Amino acid sequence: MDEQKKLEHQIELATRAAALVRDETTGHRFRSFAGELRRKLRRMMRRGQVRARAYELWEQAGRPGNRELEFWLEAERQIEEEREEKKGGGGS
Repeated sequence: MDEQKKLEHQIELATRAAALVRDETTGHRFRSFAGELRRKLRRMMRRGQVRARAYELWEQAGRPGNRELEFWLEAERQIEEEREEKKGGGGS
């Protein structure tokens, strides 16, 4: 099972457990755990997006050597900019 599927499964289990337990403290802990897992999953997926974009930028630039950080940072910037545009555009 790949890491993404594993995290999705753990989120599902923690969410179900939170809904089933009667003790509010335990339910809160399960919900908090599910939230932490969701954040980890988003970071992991974002890292994959950045990796793919950086590779694309590197190829477009003719595959130069010793500029990995430059392409990674540019990919992060572009993806963050797109995310902010979506966030801003969705609220209008």
